[in-house]
Amino acid sequence: MERSPVAFDQNFSGAASDFPTLLRSEGLLAPALVNPVPQAGTPQKTWQPTEATTILAFKFSGGVLVAGDRRATAGNTVVYDRADKVLEIDRHSIMAIAGVPATAWEMARVLEHSFQFFRRTQLQEMSVDGKVRALSKLLRDNFGFVMQGVGVVVPIFATYDPHPKPEARLYFYDAMGAQFEATDYAATGSGSPAVRGILYYENTWGRKPLQELSEDEAVSITLRALDTAAESDTSTGGVDRSGKIYPLIKIVSREGITTLPESKIAALFKETVA
Repeated sequence: MERSPVAFDQNFSGAASDFPTLLRSEGLLAPALVNPVPQAGTPQKTWQPTEATTILAFKFSGGVLVAGDRRATAGNTVVYDRADKVLEIDRHSIMAIAGVPATAWEMARVLEHSFQFFRRTQLQEMSVDGKVRALSKLLRDNFGFVMQGVGVVVPIFATYDPHPKPEARLYFYDAMGAQFEATDYAATGSGSPAVRGILYYENTWGRKPLQELSEDEAVSITLRALDTAAESDTSTGGVDRSGKIYPLIKIVSREGITTLPESKIAALFKETVA
């Protein structure tokens, strides 16, 4: 049945404060994905997307260390305590994720296939600038979901650049895809304020700057930073002493990517942290 313009105007002025709300009330628009401001007497929606935090990376004498705790949460609920937030994209590139894992893992798969396709068709590796912009574009294309509150991802990207001067490169991003190159360290996620404070202190007033640390010293500081963040942030897993769950730590260097075995991380934690 066709509505008259008069009836439409009456409904608009009396039943809704804005045009999208009117369309939803008439069944002409899908419900909003973002929870609206609760009204008195109406039940609140409690669904929360699964999110993964906290991640960090910094340059040390052996390249770039990238680490992430293992906890994934949905609101105040722990969904999983063994989440993988440090993902290998190619033999010299790592993407660490903070945010919605489903979206981030799909981005990682797209990046991995894009880098492989470029290498096989052009018979050479994609440049670091190309890799950085590829991830930036994925984040920018995902911003519509971010605005709906269902797909925010704030990653860290670490790689080794052989040209023109061989060096480790480290980047962090915002949710809109802007990339920033870090000279020393980066951290994102809910526990990142505490992590950045510790890394700044160690880099400025520690026994030696971060870029002069040995591998064992770098791992020790990483464990201390994540364990400290977990004390004040329930979304950060830190080190689970009872479950013997340790952060995932990878190193990017000239030789490629090295995943530190859990036995070594556990031994360093027991010796230098616990």
